[in-house]
Amino acid sequence: MPDDRMTPRDLWILVCEDDDELGERVASGLRGAGYTVDLTRNLAEAGQNCGTRRYDCLIVDRGLPDGDGLDLIRGQRESGRRTPALIITARDSPHERAEGYACGADDYLAKPFSLSELATRVRTLCGRRRSTTQVLAVGDLVVDRLRRRVRRGGVLLTMTAREFNALELLTARAGTAVSRSEIAEYCCGTASSASVEDVIRRLGRKLGEPQLIHASGSGYLMHI
Repeated sequence: MPDDRMTPRDLWILVCEDDDELGERVASGLRGAGYTVDLTRNLAEAGQNCGTRRYDCLIVDRGLPDGDGLDLIRGQRESGRRTPALIITARDSPHERAEGYACGADDYLAKPFSLSELATRVRTLCGRRRSTTQVLAVGDLVVDRLRRRVRRGGVLLTMTAREFNALELLTARAGTAVSRSEIAEYCCGTASSASVEDVIRRLGRKLGEPQLIHASGSGYLMHI
């Protein structure tokens, strides 16, 4: 769970956006919220920065002058770095979103967007980054937050980014009901709970029997 003592001034964000006006607006807005921000405009510069600095969140456009921003995220994941990554792009089809999540992105924000929505998603992603407990367990379910891996009964399960995020939250709060809106903000960066039921339904199928996630009031509860 996010560390309540965390403040934006403790966090360092990388923004990679080749549109000068948008990049400056995003960087200025995040700096105004107290974050330290590095603004880059291409993959080469962003990759160099990631090689020398430890960021708390990456904000990456896809259509960059020297390639697709997904290449940066993919490279980070292949090198073992789990820095939360948010894609900002006009490429917003279901296929392109799925492609982004498959490359290791944690969230996806379509252009145009408001700075307040961006700030909410960054805050959520950075909160996950500062989680203090790396491995969570409920019964035979093991959730490795750092490696973003899930095992049940020793079997490795495949999860989408949103499924993993929802499961992480419910496992960390095992025994306590979590509202749909809170799950939505944690796994999607938005207060809308429209897609939460679908995520929970898919988790139920993947986790198998006996069921661990149960409906509880206006939310869900994890228990054996």
